[in-house]
This record gives sequence, C-alpha cells and structure tokens, in this order.
Amino acid sequence: MSLASRIQNLLTPNSSGTPTSESTGTSGDVAFEEEHAVGHGTGIAEPRSRHRGHRAQNMADEEIGEAEESRPPYLHCMLAGGIGGTTGDLLMHSLDTVKTRQQGDPHIPPKYTSMSTSYATILRQEGIRRGLYGGVFPAFLGSFPGTIIFFGTYEYSKRHLLDAGVNAPMAYLAGGFLADFAASFVYVPSEVLKTRLQLQGRYNNPFFQSGYNYRSTLDATRTIIRQEGVSALFYGYKATIFRDLPFSALQFAFYEQGRTWAKEWVGHKNIGLPLEILTGAAAGGLAGVITCPLDVVKTRIQTQLHPTDEPVAAEAKGEERRPSRPKGVPEPAARPQSAVRAHRQTRLISTSSPSTATPRRGAMNLDTSSALTGLRLIYKAEGIAGWFRGVGPRFVWTGVQSGTMLVLYQALLRQLEAHPLVATQDGSPVV
Repeated sequence: MSLASRIQNLLTPNSSGTPTSESTGTSGDVAFEEEHAVGHGTGIAEPRSRHRGHRAQNMADEEIGEAEESRPPYLHCMLAGGIGGTTGDLLMHSLDTVKTRQQGDPHIPPKYTSMSTSYATILRQEGIRRGLYGGVFPAFLGSFPGTIIFFGTYEYSKRHLLDAGVNAPMAYLAGGFLADFAASFVYVPSEVLKTRLQLQGRYNNPFFQSGYNYRSTLDATRTIIRQEGVSALFYGYKATIFRDLPFSALQFAFYEQGRTWAKEWVGHKNIGLPLEILTGAAAGGLAGVITCPLDVVKTRIQTQLHPTDEPVAAEAKGEERRPSRPKGVPEPAARPQSAVRAHRQTRLISTSSPSTATPRRGAMNLDTSSALTGLRLIYKAEGIAGWFRGVGPRFVWTGVQSGTMLVLYQALLRQLEAHPLVATQDGSPVV
C-alpha cells in the first residue's frame, strides 16, 4: 500500500470505528478485552457481595439466636441452680463434718487429726446419719433456697450489666458478688445450725464433748434464740461474707470465661460432659485457692481461744472457781443448767463451709476480730505458708462441689429448655 493510500485511510471517517489497520485492530482488541474484563468482573462481584451480605446476616442471626438461647427463663435458672447447688453441698457434707470436728475439737491432744482417721472414727463410733451427716437437715434448708436466690440474682444482675455495656468479666464478677450477698441472709443462719449439729453429733454423744447438746434442728433453733438471741443465728456473718463474696465472684468469672473458651474450641454451645466437669471444677478450685488466705483468717478468728473460755473448761471438768466470801453472806443460788449450757454453747467455731483451714497446734492467738489485721499478723508470724494452710483440702472441696453444682446446672437447663416450664402464648420460652 502506497503512502497516499495510508494517509487517505487515516483521514476517512471509518478509520475511527473500523479496525482497518494493525494499530486500530490492536487498539480495538485491547478495548474489547478491557470492556469484557470489566463486564466479567462486575458479573462476579455482584454475586460475591450478595453472598457476603447473606453470610454476615446469617452470622448476626446466629449470634442473636445464641444470645437468646443463653438466656433461659429466670425460673429455669433458679430451679436448676437450686437442685445443682444443693446436690453439691450434700455430696460434700461428710467432708465438711470432719473438718468442722477438726476445727472445733477441744481435746488436747486432739481426737481428730488426719482426714482418713477422722472419717473412720466418726463412722465407727457414730454412724452415718447422726455422725458424718449430722446437721444435714439444716444444711438442706439453707442450701436449696440459698442457691435459688443466688442463681436468680446472678442471672438478673449479669444480664442487666451486660445490657448496660459493662465489660463481660466485670459483669460476671459483680454478678457473683451480688448473688452471694443476697443469698447470705438465708445460708448464714442455716450454717450456724448446721455447724453446731455437726460438731455435736448425736444427742448426748458419749464419744465427743462439743459443748452442744440439741435434740433436733427445731430444738437447736429455739434454744439459740431463747438463750443467745436471734443475732446468734448470724454469728460470724462479717467473716463469712468477707470470704464467700470474693469466692463466688471469682468462681463465676472463671466459669463463664472457661465456658467461652470451651465453646470456641469445640465450635458449638454444647461443650460436652468432660469439658463441663473441667470448667466447673477448675473454676471452683482456682477460686478456692486464691481465697484460701481469707478462709484461714476467718477460721482462726472464729476458733481462737479467749480468757473467758477458761471458766467453761473448768466447769466441764467439774472444777469451780469460787471467790472467798465473808461469813454471814449467803451462798448464791446455783445457776440454772440452761444458763450453764448457754454459756458453754457460746464458742467460736466456723459457721460456714467449706472451712478447710484447720489451725495447727501452737498457732498464735490472733486476738482480733478484724480480717485484715488477722492477715497481717499471720503473715508476720508464719509467712505466706500461713496464709495457704489447708489449701489442698480447700482445693478439693471447692473443686468437687463447684463441678457437681455447675454440671448439674447446665444439664438441668438443657432438660428445661426441651420441656419448658414457662412459656408465652406463642409457645416460646420467656426470657
């Protein structure tokens, strides 16, 4: 093609739209490929964006559904918690009885030393019902309503704190703290009755002189109120909540976080029985270890000896300390036996389980009712080891009790979810 022909083709109108040359053909091919690529890319991007939108919506729906499923009706939580907590307490009652005997043993040398020999001695001499399971009735009367109140308060406070935007771990801590405080007004009086009956054993017990001698739970209640006042049922209340409130707060904070990790690892809300046992037992055991110093100081304060206890010991041995009396002054009337018994029954022992810190023989007398002062005195005299005396039994007690309670709690919640007790008109459970 001559030079004139090429110039003519460039100047004609067809040259802008018709691929009449190699350059225009190449440009057209590139433009076509770009246009095809853009069109092809747009066709794929739209379905992908729609797919991502549906996936995000499904994930949001799943999160909402899981959140709703994790909030069963309050009635379900209270019943499941009451049954689970009471079962755990009753399962560990015999261990608690042995520890109470060890803490309140007035004999020198002590009659109850190691855990195994104490179990064997109480079982052989006093049996199961009046021995190892002495005080089980007041324990049940306090445990069931106490745990019902606990779980109801915990779920209510936890949900409202989370809805208010409070950080989850703080909501769990605060929920456990408030729940134990609400339940303390029920379980502390029952613990006083339970502990005295545990220490006493059977009525007119010939094997162990505890200073208490009640015919039954009702007789113990009447005697305490008549001779010591209603306030005696709340003896040790401050020391009890000083230990139990931090324990419950840590226990449920660890438990909730452990379940969250277990769900992420399993990929499902039902984590299975082995992980249920592990999370529940680990939460209770770890909280028990951390609060062991509070348990030690509580036990030491409530079991310390006072000078006012000496006349009681003398009376128990048949000795009387009578001051000299001038001639002609009549002998005072003997104190009624009920007054003597009331004085004997005013003894400082642990009034809340699990108190597993048995004071060692020769331990210093704290001579204080302040827990903080007691902690400082124990640290100066015995060091860190004094704070964690009895940490092994406490770890076992709290771990087994917590694992039993929380495993039953989750199992009963699943049963109640399948067969709800509370439902709306459309049949959906009430949250």
